[in-house]
Amino acid sequence: MNTAILERPLAAVAADEAASSRSLDLQFSTAHEMHEGLDNAVATLIETAKEAACGILVTRLHPGRYTVAVDESVPFGETYESIAA
Repeated sequence: MNTAILERPLAAVAADEAASSRSLDLQFSTAHEMHEGLDNAVATLIETAKEAACGILVTRLHPGRYTVAVDESVPFGETYESIAA
């Protein structure tokens, strides 16, 4: 599989698009794709996290599958990692 192409959300988006821009679901087949894809996903959500005054949570769902999301439980300016049980 290939890394999904991530784009920065536009400043003026509809409410439903804004909600979806707070979380990205990603799947990778190689470690190189994973590192580059997660870096890009975090960079994409930084502006949204700033506006929400919170941090970003990267969750490993299973090998090669991740969710990167703006999360109010993460302090502003920080990125936390977790593994889903």
